[in-house]
Order: sequence, then structure tokens, then C-alpha cells
Amino acid sequence: MTGIFLGLGSNLGDRLTNLRRGLAELSATKAVQVVNCSSVYEAEPVGYQQQPWFLNLAVEIDTLLDPFQLLTYIQRVELRVGRKKNFRWGPRILDIDLLYYGDWVINHPRLAIPHRQLKLRRFVLLPLQEIAAQFLHPECQQSVAELAAVCPDTSQVIWFLSAANLLQIAGK
Repeated sequence: MTGIFLGLGSNLGDRLTNLRRGLAELSATKAVQVVNCSSVYEAEPVGYQQQPWFLNLAVEIDTLLDPFQLLTYIQRVELRVGRKKNFRWGPRILDIDLLYYGDWVINHPRLAIPHRQLKLRRFVLLPLQEIAAQFLHPECQQSVAELAAVCPDTSQVIWFLSAANLLQIAGK
């Protein structure tokens, strides 16, 4: 299935290493394969401001897992990389969000697809636009590029490192 997108972010410790480890852990099973990766962007925190800036990227994956199985797998990856649960929008070693699962729409207490905050976050939309500018949001039928153009978020998001350099450093 195409059009399955994840957002990865880190703002504690060695942020680039955390993202690289997250990518490696995501691909550690045959059930998940990273097929496309955006550049890395540095972004000021949104919500709770008293924390370090984040590094963020977006990936497209191919998977044999259904959305709930994928969510469970993602949460295990976060834990393996060292994430500790704290408070909402707080600092973290690794955060992985399931942004889109094709054209699926799920509103469940455990999982919302598309991600509920997607349209309101530049740090999600800018990396995602790099790899999926024309992908349509299944509810509002706007492309990622259109959503990025009208996003109300004014926080700073700055290009940081190309995907090629990230993957080369990671040994891919």
C-alpha cells in the first residue's frame, strides 16, 4: 500500500543519532520498509516552549501491518530508542507519529488517521511536502502542498540536513 507516512522528531540528546536509530529500528522487520525520506528540519517547539528545538523528518513506508498494528510497532520503536513518557508536547528522545495511512480515516480513542494536528503543524507539513506534495488529505481533499501554504502555524522551521546526507551518515 502506498501513502503511509510517518513523522519523526527528536529534541533530547544527540537528535540526529536518535532519528537515525529510529529509521533503522523502523526497518528492522520485513513488515515495514522505509521507501522515501525527507530532509531533516529544525523546528522550534510548539505547545510547551521551555525545551530544546526539535529535529524533524517525514518518511513514507510500505508495510504489511494494519494501522493499529503499525501504531503498536511505532510505540515499541520509540521505547527501544529510549523514549520515556512525560507530559503532552514535552521533550523526547524520539517521537513517531502516524500521519496518513493511505486514504483511511480512523477516529478511535487510541488512533486518529489522518493525524489530528497535521494541518496545524509546519514542522510536519514542510518535511512531508518534500516527499508527498500532491498527496491528498482524505477528509478535506487538499494536497500536502496546499495545506502547507495555508497552515496557520507561524513557528520557525529551518532546513537542517538533506536526506541523502542523513542516510549516508546512517550507513544506508
